[in-house]
Amino acid sequence: MLAERLLTPVVRTLNSRYLALGHADLARLPGPKSGREYLLYVHVPFCQRLCPYCSFNRFPFSEKRAVPYFQSLREEMRMVADMGYDFSSMYVGGGTPTIMLDELCRTIDLARELFSIKEVSSETNPNHLLPEYVEALAPRVQRLSVGVQSFDDGLLKQMERYDKYGSASEMLARIQATAGSFHSMNVDMIFNFPSQTEAMLRHDIAMLKESTCNQTTFYPLMASPVVNRELARTVGPVDYRREADFYKVLSAELSDTFENGSAWTFSRKAGGMIDEYIVDYEEYVGIGSGAFSYLDGTLYVNTFSLREYGDQLAAGRMGVAGAKSFGAHERMRYRFLMELFGLRLDKRKFERDFGVSIDRGLRMETSYMRAVGAFDQDDDEYITLTPRGRYLMVAMMREFFIGVNNVRDQARAALKPDERQLLFGEGEDESCEALHASAAQAVAETEAAEDAVLPGGQR
Repeated sequence: MLAERLLTPVVRTLNSRYLALGHADLARLPGPKSGREYLLYVHVPFCQRLCPYCSFNRFPFSEKRAVPYFQSLREEMRMVADMGYDFSSMYVGGGTPTIMLDELCRTIDLARELFSIKEVSSETNPNHLLPEYVEALAPRVQRLSVGVQSFDDGLLKQMERYDKYGSASEMLARIQATAGSFHSMNVDMIFNFPSQTEAMLRHDIAMLKESTCNQTTFYPLMASPVVNRELARTVGPVDYRREADFYKVLSAELSDTFENGSAWTFSRKAGGMIDEYIVDYEEYVGIGSGAFSYLDGTLYVNTFSLREYGDQLAAGRMGVAGAKSFGAHERMRYRFLMELFGLRLDKRKFERDFGVSIDRGLRMETSYMRAVGAFDQDDDEYITLTPRGRYLMVAMMREFFIGVNNVRDQARAALKPDERQLLFGEGEDESCEALHASAAQAVAETEAAEDAVLPGGQR
C-alpha cells in the first residue's frame, strides 16, 4: 500500500527522535493525580526458552532467580500502594507470567488486597493450559491471553516453539478445553512471517475459529534491529510489502465471526472484550524489571538488570532507571495514535485536554489521513476509521512498538556481561545463579510480611 510506504519512514524517523532514554536517578515514581485512572502493569521476565522474535525483557527461567524476583516485585507493589495509587485493572505480561504458578497467584492476591482490582489480564503459553493451572487462575484472572503465534507446524518449528509448546493440533485441543473457563480467552497470533503464504494465513484463521476462543490479536511481525538479526537467522528477513494484503485477508476472513475491538484485536460478536492496557488506559504504572510506566507525559523504564532490580528494591527504591519526557506535540501524537488504534478518537476530549483542536494541533497528521481515505466518521465529536485507516493504524502501531523495542535495546545494552550471556548466549549460565543472592538476603523477611498483609493494604 502506497500510503503505508510513505507513512512508515516518517513515523520511524519521528520515533527515533523522541524515544531516546535519559538516565533517571529516582527512588520513586511520581505520585498519582486526583481524578485520573491508571492501570497496573506487572512484568515477569522469565521463559523456559527465549523466542527469537521477542524484544521484551526476558531471561531463561531459574527458580533461584525467580523466587527472589517475585519477592522484590511484591515489595515494589507495596511501594506503589504506599504512594496512594489505586487500580481497577491489572495486566501481567512477560516473559511467561505463569512460569511459577504459586508465585503468580500470590502476586495477584496481594494486588487485590492492596488495590480495587476488578479485572486481571495475564499472558501464558499453550504448555500451561493444564487443569492445575486453569483451576488456580480461573478465580483470579478474567482475561487469559495465550501466545500461539501460528497453527502451522512448519512455522512453529522455525520459531523454535514446536518442541517447547506443542504442535498445532496439541495447542488447539488445549485451547478448546480451556476456553470456557475465563471471561475472555485471547489467542495471540502473528502474521507476515517471511515464509508465510496466504494459504497458511487462511489455515491459521480457520484453526483459530475452531479453537472457540472469544478473542484474538493478530500482530504484524515487528522487531528492533537487534532482534531483526536473530529473525533473519531463524525465520528469514522481515519484509513489510505483503503486510497490507495479509491484513485484508485476515480482516475479511474474521468478519463473519469477529468484530474489531482495536486495529489488530478481534472479539467474537457480543463476546465481552477485555482489551490490552494500551487502548483502555492512557496512563499506567509498571512494576518489575523491564517494565514501562507512562505518567503525565513522561515514560519511565525500570532497569533491565535482574541484579540491579533486586538491589534497588532491597535498598527501598523502586526499579526506575531511565526516563523520557514528551512535549505537547508528542503527547498529542501519542493520544492520536492510541485512540485511533482503539478505533475512535474523541475530538472534544482532545481539545479539553490539550487546549487546541486536533485539526490545529495535528494539522499534518489529520490532513494526511483524510487525503488517503483513512477517516470514516469525521464530525465535531469523533473520528473513526475506514478499513484502509485501520490498516494504517496497524502500520503506525507496528512502528511505535519497533521504536519501543529500540528503547528496550538501549536499556538492555547496559547489562553486565553475565546477564547479557543469559540473553544472547546458549543455554543456562550457572555462574549467574547468584544474581539475586544479596537481594534475596535483604528481603528474607518479605514472605513473612506478605502473610501479615491485612485487607485494605494495612500491614
